[in-house]
Amino acid sequence: MTPPIAPRWVVRHPLWPLIALHVLLAVQVPVYTTLGMDGPPGNPVVATVAFVLTLCLSLRHSLAASRGEHPAGWPWTLVALVILANVPLWWFGSNWQAFTAFALASIVMLLRGRLMLFAAIAQLLHNPVKEVIAMLRDGTHTIPQVLLLAAYSLFILILYAGTLVGGARLVRLLNELEAARTELAATAVGEERIRVSRDLHDLLGQSLSAISLKGDLALRLLAKDTAAARAEIDGLTGVARDALRDVRAITRDEHSVSLRTEIDGAAALLGAAGVDTRLDVADLPPLSGPAQNALAWAIREGTTNLLRHSDARTCTITLTHHQGTVRLEIVNDGVQPPSASRSDLTRTPPGTGLSGLAERTRAASGTWLTTAHDGLFLLSVEVPEEVA
Repeated sequence: MTPPIAPRWVVRHPLWPLIALHVLLAVQVPVYTTLGMDGPPGNPVVATVAFVLTLCLSLRHSLAASRGEHPAGWPWTLVALVILANVPLWWFGSNWQAFTAFALASIVMLLRGRLMLFAAIAQLLHNPVKEVIAMLRDGTHTIPQVLLLAAYSLFILILYAGTLVGGARLVRLLNELEAARTELAATAVGEERIRVSRDLHDLLGQSLSAISLKGDLALRLLAKDTAAARAEIDGLTGVARDALRDVRAITRDEHSVSLRTEIDGAAALLGAAGVDTRLDVADLPPLSGPAQNALAWAIREGTTNLLRHSDARTCTITLTHHQGTVRLEIVNDGVQPPSASRSDLTRTPPGTGLSGLAERTRAASGTWLTTAHDGLFLLSVEVPEEVA
């Protein structure tokens, strides 16, 4: 199983790391201003108020970007953030520099096209240009020192802003990942329900038909031949046990079918029902698992439908092999007339066993069809020997 790309608590609560990142970067300004890291100590009240305003504005932009949205009135809040980050910079110096990263990140997240490019370049150059002007006026730095400090200021700004933009985009990706996981889980549950429904229908359909058949036969024999009736009841209980075992296998997705077993079982069940059954099964080459499963399920479904939906007296099951494909044909003479109360198989509604048969045939890269003509009903399934 593929491991998650992030800890589970981060995926479930991705906003908290993003908020913490904003706080850690923004808190530098009141700390540096109060301590006077660049020049004399400043007013801590002004720095704290600016910290709160900048943090709120930047978080508003970042949280909206993490949802793939623009907040209401964003042009005005963006202008307010840019002014708050850049104007006091000329008085507070590099103590205020961290706020410019929030302005640059918001510009990248909110603007598009050339406007974003020009605004981002202007924001990038503002602080380095200001630093160069201040150092040249001071006259205590050499030209290489001035250029180095300007490059460092530019690098820090890009690093901070990139971290903020990347954090917002990471939250968006984590939210999309969680939504995809939820959708995949729902899809997997739905597919499992379909599989269980299909397998229950296909497996229990024949088992219940056999139980009903043997029960009716036992009732008819009970008054005439007690020993034969007891034998049918024993057979009935055996079929019931097999059905119970099949249900347990279905719940664990461990059930498998055998083509030869299904052929023999169909012949025995149809014979017990009084249907004259003819088997024309050629020697087949070894078949791939999907091909054998598709043909075995087709025999089971065809037999079940014959017993439940027709009054057939004869049935022919033919398996032929030709040029890398195997063809199964089940023909019976039990087509109901249009006025009959039971619908024939050609009008089987979606969701019945034939739809499950169609799914299995497609999974084996095969084709299937049903036709009714001149009182005969044909179920035909054709699959390749080897399924890619």
